Amino acid sequence: MDIWTPQSWRNKPIVQQPNYKDAGQVTAVEQQLAKMPPLVFAGEIRELHRQLADVAQGKAFLLQGGDCAETFAEFNANKIRDTFQVLLQMAVVMSFAGGSPVVKIGRMAGQFAKPRSSDFETKGDTSYPSYRGDIINANEFSASAREPDPERMLKAYHQSSSTLNLLRAFAQGGFADLHKVHQWNLGFVEKSPQGERYQNLSNQIDQALAFMEACGIDATTTPQIRSTTLYTSHEALLLGYEEALTRKDSQTDQWYNCSAHMIWIGDRTRQPDHAHVEFLRGVKNPIGIKVGPSTSTEDLIQLLDTLNPDNLPGRITLIARMGAEKILQMLPPLVQAVQREGRSVVWSSDPMHGNTITASSGYKTRSVDAILTEIKGFFQVHNAEGTHAGGVHLEMTGHNVTECIGGAYQITEEGLAARYDTFCDPRLNGEQALELAFLIAETLKSARAK
Repeated sequence: MDIWTPQSWRNKPIVQQPNYKDAGQVTAVEQQLAKMPPLVFAGEIRELHRQLADVAQGKAFLLQGGDCAETFAEFNANKIRDTFQVLLQMAVVMSFAGGSPVVKIGRMAGQFAKPRSSDFETKGDTSYPSYRGDIINANEFSASAREPDPERMLKAYHQSSSTLNLLRAFAQGGFADLHKVHQWNLGFVEKSPQGERYQNLSNQIDQALAFMEACGIDATTTPQIRSTTLYTSHEALLLGYEEALTRKDSQTDQWYNCSAHMIWIGDRTRQPDHAHVEFLRGVKNPIGIKVGPSTSTEDLIQLLDTLNPDNLPGRITLIARMGAEKILQMLPPLVQAVQREGRSVVWSSDPMHGNTITASSGYKTRSVDAILTEIKGFFQVHNAEGTHAGGVHLEMTGHNVTECIGGAYQITEEGLAARYDTFCDPRLNGEQALELAFLIAETLKSARAK
């Protein structure tokens, strides 16, 4: 295999990149980014790698979630807080039911770039370049808005930095206190149409907290009760930006992509001989690989050979996105192949991307029932194969949007227009995400009882 450098991807074929008009301006922005402080640090990345190794070995569970795509317009402290809060609520429910730690990774502080199925969007007789996320161009349908602008990379960097600062403050400053998070869950249980279904689990958490306090285990004696860690992740799509934030660690002399703790490669960019795989193979971050219906066992093993030749536990997370109707048919051969080859991976379920439909009203949406069906199928496959169903990967927000239909509150197709705010894909709102967490918790609890 050729010698890797942070720039070696530039010698490979590449897809899903913007067509910038001024190459000199792009270079100038990338050089400016290369002088900026790292957004995350190598020691944090190594700690996430260690925790994901526990997930791969069945000692922990992975919860990964956040926006489909972050935007400049929606950037505010309340939005960050609300999504962080829902992730905490979900983690408490899952951790208690599963009896093991939950590794929390946000699709936050860098999830700006989006792959597109077509280079152009057409309305009537007019075509403009497709919207590829705020780091590249704007969503408005006009020639000026859709023109890729490299200066947007700088704005994305600064917004990511501000987001990380706030997340760290929330995680360490008392906002994540276990008692507070549990009280948030009680409020959800009280008003949920399925409240009785969740009341038993919530009561058990309450009893466990009371027992801990009686034993003298509280926030003053055990810091873990008062604080937590949330890691960040995004799809490594815009490689010029990723390269600019890649740094050599002074302690290990290894390269880390310091734009996020974990990065993943999408279903459209995982060609083994292309630029995205080339870039990812050289950085030491944990890597996610989206695995869809078009993934063959041969391609998957080749990707594992390239991205994790030493078979390090925690290095690779395989994020299965099959669709509710295909999961039971398409996932088993891949799980069997990975198992047969003796590869150590984290298996995570993305039940969102394979279940996107267009409602009669014209809105792109997803059914909560289909999402739940795929998650159940994911657990069913791993139970049958004797492997570990390691996590979930969700597009979600803490805001009360109406983008996915169904759930306990029964959002209908007619109700989608009420608060349909996404620029890209439909997201679970906070109540739908937490409802899903309780349902996953029941599955984890059943698996633990066997």
